[in-house]
Amino acid sequence: MKRIIDFLIACILIIILCIPMLLVALMIIIGLGPPVIFRQKRPGLNGAPFYIKKFRTMTNETGMDGKLLSNEQRITFVGKIIRKLSLDELPQLFNVLRGEMSFVGPRPLLMEYLPLYNKHQSRRHEVRPGITGWAQVNGRNNISWEKRFELDVWYVNHQSLLLDIKIIFLTVLKVFKKSDVTPEGKSFIEKFKGSNKND
Repeated sequence: MKRIIDFLIACILIIILCIPMLLVALMIIIGLGPPVIFRQKRPGLNGAPFYIKKFRTMTNETGMDGKLLSNEQRITFVGKIIRKLSLDELPQLFNVLRGEMSFVGPRPLLMEYLPLYNKHQSRRHEVRPGITGWAQVNGRNNISWEKRFELDVWYVNHQSLLLDIKIIFLTVLKVFKKSDVTPEGKSFIEKFKGSNKND
């Protein structure tokens, strides 16, 4: 049932938001140049990899050593606005349409994190990853990794249609308030480095 609802709502939203998405794409082309979409491999249901889609918000500038500059150095003014309004997440509607993601579920993180999770934290992959989730409406990027994973697993254990509706409602409020988008005093969240593997 959840998959059917996800599919139908994704179809409707893609139609409704096609003009705003085209405007964001135009902003990126003017401010950054092509490509418009950023694709990155992420773990989905049961850890199976898929390519998440986002609007691109950073340049591909490199330093003298040929390596990419830090995220803080590469993000543009336009990119900051897109991220602040969470518009960079809109292309994930197509991930939902394809069945790779759901509207609500634990956020899909990096593939490199998979071997770093303990057994309990790995349970976050027992459901499809989401555009938003329980952790996103309870602190988002201003809580520790351990707390975030605890909230993700809580969602896995308590998922229901009513809970999903509540999370979507709270997400809309968060977007309008522009709260918890980035950690206090930082532009980007620090990478997860692992927890106690025995937990």
